[in-house]
Amino acid sequence: MATVAVFSPKNVERVIDFYDDTSYEFVVIGPEETALPDQVAGVIIDATTDFDQAVMLCRGIRRHRESDVTLLLLIERHQVKELALREGMIDDFAVSPFDRNELAVRLQHLLVRHGQPEEHSKIAIGPLVLDTDTYQASLAGAPMDLTYMEYELLKFLASHPGKVFSRETLLSRVWGYEYYGGARTVDVHIRRLRAKLGEGYEALIQTVRSVGYKFGLPTEPTDDSA
Repeated sequence: MATVAVFSPKNVERVIDFYDDTSYEFVVIGPEETALPDQVAGVIIDATTDFDQAVMLCRGIRRHRESDVTLLLLIERHQVKELALREGMIDDFAVSPFDRNELAVRLQHLLVRHGQPEEHSKIAIGPLVLDTDTYQASLAGAPMDLTYMEYELLKFLASHPGKVFSRETLLSRVWGYEYYGGARTVDVHIRRLRAKLGEGYEALIQTVRSVGYKFGLPTEPTDDSA
């Protein structure tokens, strides 16, 4: 498991939240923490609120760890021109508005390039196995025939077993912040997933009355009406 340091003056929880589908271990650093522990393999630096401060931190980290740590800079679009002549300071950058899938892929590629093993590509919970590299799912050893969004919804829920998500949260996290469909979109996909899970496993997706849905083996009676 790779350890990744995160610097963000105002949005550190949001930055880490972008990576909640990964298994990285995160440590939060301040603007003066340039001498990083040896176990830190990557650094995500949020420059959207204070570009100059972020640049100073990048330079300080490079002075202590010139090439054995990877730096990913998060910037606003108008800040792109400020990166001119600073190519050696960072390894990659991403431009707001940020897409969680893009950020995860960029960080993984940087870490692998610097010698870190690739993220584990499978999610296995009970009889359900999801291969995140091939987008294949199997249940009790039998392949499941899922659409892209059905797979993405199931993967998201299975990545957070026991955690309850509202329909609105699932819309923004699975379909994306720019998706304008109604909350019933989630209900329709939940019903389809339960039908494909079958009677023996449909309770893996549980309804939490007046809140939303969660994934996990049922331990108490649930309201299964979507």
